[in-house]
Amino acid sequence: MRIRKLPFGYQVVMGKIVRHPQEAKLVEYIFHQYTTGATYNSLVSELREQPVPYDAGKVWNKNMVARILEDRRYTGESGFPPVIDEEILERAHQKRSARQTAPQKTESHTILRQLSGHTATKKMERGVLHLLNSLIRNPQRIRMPETVQPIGDNIQQLQRKLTAIMDCQPVDEDAAKKLILAIAAAQYDAIGPCKYETMRLRRLFAQWQPMTKLDAALLRSSVSAIRCYRDGSLEIRLKNDQIIGKSELV
Repeated sequence: MRIRKLPFGYQVVMGKIVRHPQEAKLVEYIFHQYTTGATYNSLVSELREQPVPYDAGKVWNKNMVARILEDRRYTGESGFPPVIDEEILERAHQKRSARQTAPQKTESHTILRQLSGHTATKKMERGVLHLLNSLIRNPQRIRMPETVQPIGDNIQQLQRKLTAIMDCQPVDEDAAKKLILAIAAAQYDAIGPCKYETMRLRRLFAQWQPMTKLDAALLRSSVSAIRCYRDGSLEIRLKNDQIIGKSELV
């Protein structure tokens, strides 16, 4: 089996490095296809269907394609006859660099994926950012639950006891303080989770300024789910179970 010592596309004739007709033509084709949109996978599939091998006895693979696309000697460097222009090599390098520089996954992206069940996209991030900013600008859009819980019997009994103590002179201050604390605790317990979350969310959003970038802390503390639709729209479910979407922002 021949071990390649020259870059693909060249051969030695009479002691001189010259272009290999079939291979050089294939090099031009690879650069042209790649810089006009082809991927490594599509190129490898095409190359395996044609008769010119990279190395005898070996099938084409992505490493071979990458080796060709990064080799500057094809522009005439180091005494090699040029096969391609410098411009097309630079375009190939720019595409490879962009491909290799993947965007860094942020904490917000992780939370978006957890809440939606889908990979976080820029469109999703922009949509959620828009909805949260609308609530920052107007926290009153966060609504209280429609049903208000009546005052419980326990609270009414405690209030009657407190009234009776306050009517007795002198007032038993220790007993009154205990009853006041008991009433406050009972009233707190009587607040339903949705009502409590509504109050908390209003206070939370009132403290924020409109964002230019999605904040992971606000996202985590305010949103319980994200629902994405086929038309590209989305809705968010707040921690108080309120749904916020396009219809809410009209």
